[in-house]
Amino acid sequence: MTIKELIETAKAKNTNIDEEKIVKAYNFALLAHKGQKRKTGEDYIQHPLITAYRLAQTGMGSKTLIAALLHDVPEDTKYTLKDIRREFGKEVEFIVSGITKLGKIKLRGRKQEYYLENLRRMFLAMAADIRTVLIKLSDRFHNMETLDVLPPKKQYRISKETMEIYAPIANRLGIGWIKGGLEDMSFQYVYPKMYNEVDKMTKEKYQERMAVVKKFIKELKKVLKNEGIEVLDIHGRAKHLYRLYLKLKRHSMNIDEIYDLVAVRIIVPEIRNCYETLGVIHKHYLPLIKRIKDYISLPKPNGYRSLHTTVFALGGKLIEVQIRTPQMHEEAEYGIAAHWLYSEKKTFAELIANKRKKERDNLKRMKRELTWVRQLRKWQEISGTDSEEFFKSLRIDFLNDRIFAFTPAGDVIDLPEGATPIDFAYEVHTEVGHSAIGAKADGSPVPLDYMIQNGEVIEIVVQKGKKTPDIKWLNFIKTSNARMKIKDVLKKEKKFIF
Repeated sequence: MTIKELIETAKAKNTNIDEEKIVKAYNFALLAHKGQKRKTGEDYIQHPLITAYRLAQTGMGSKTLIAALLHDVPEDTKYTLKDIRREFGKEVEFIVSGITKLGKIKLRGRKQEYYLENLRRMFLAMAADIRTVLIKLSDRFHNMETLDVLPPKKQYRISKETMEIYAPIANRLGIGWIKGGLEDMSFQYVYPKMYNEVDKMTKEKYQERMAVVKKFIKELKKVLKNEGIEVLDIHGRAKHLYRLYLKLKRHSMNIDEIYDLVAVRIIVPEIRNCYETLGVIHKHYLPLIKRIKDYISLPKPNGYRSLHTTVFALGGKLIEVQIRTPQMHEEAEYGIAAHWLYSEKKTFAELIANKRKKERDNLKRMKRELTWVRQLRKWQEISGTDSEEFFKSLRIDFLNDRIFAFTPAGDVIDLPEGATPIDFAYEVHTEVGHSAIGAKADGSPVPLDYMIQNGEVIEIVVQKGKKTPDIKWLNFIKTSNARMKIKDVLKKEKKFIF
């Protein structure tokens, strides 16, 4: 990797790049890291260069790339944050200082409390400036790519941390390429036997599935052309190994039941074209009704938007098709980073404060998608210095997979997987939670400890005048929001000592 390649890539994605300052940062880092080598034997400067390069591919601005080039300087060289501030300004210093703090996070049992406290700071730093975490994710991605030079124990520890913390963060920020890459690279070190088994299983089936998909794509192109559908791109997409493994576990490791080992992805100009394309496909190919998913009308919590359908084609073979616009595709790959294209916003608050009309819809979605980032500040105030409680809440509410449920009025409630009607009730309103005595899922009565399924309409049955939650709810609820509100009432009424 060279500085020329970095600049060319940055300019190709962002017309506002300040080449002179980026080159200055590179030369500063080159001098600071002079003589240093990585475990791989290559010059250390390659690491910050590649970290910055990956961010340049997402369209990040000059200050982010400068901070990426300098991110290891204060911790690994004689130069300090003051030096960075003097040469590159307060904003770059702030980002680099955040990364320096994150570099101290280690997943070690004997220092668990220290780890948890630093993890808390990491998420609070995200709320202050998401660029800090984006750089850290890119930094971790390159470290994982060179993990083979480390001893087995370190490989396992770093991979475990990556799988449990960094990949879920990338997922919550909607950065598909980082999430998928981190999961797959971690998979081979954390579960080596299963990795080898899935890898072998995939290689045996991949060529077969790809041949089917290529034949289907050739046929589909003709169908769409004859129907007057403009297609910008159509290609096959292989499923990531770790995600495949998780899916295989749900299907008794039977790969023949996995229909999206290789999926077809169609890129069309506008949203209306997505639905037109879906209609044409269903006109010519019988769909599997239960596998039609509209993530455009109802995006995933991390902002992912696309239409999914699985159809019978080529004599009865099941093939998954994904339909999206170029913007949706970019957001699926780059997530929150895509919102920084052609701009350099300092904080999340500043980003969503931008009221330009052309960005209004994007900003509205971002407010909804990243509500959880702002919640972190509130949680710190509530949990105080209890890092263990904070981490437990974090793992459940933010790092788990998410589901959607609807109120009877059609409002969308975003919940962690495994959430119950009581969790749902407290997300609707505190008083609804306190007064709950029953629930219905899609019109049928369910117990209050029922595990809500994605897409269900949940109705909470309340008792007028009831203001005290049941202490037994603490045994099965999932969200920290519900737990905190229940404990608060019980403490005040002195019905439970915490």
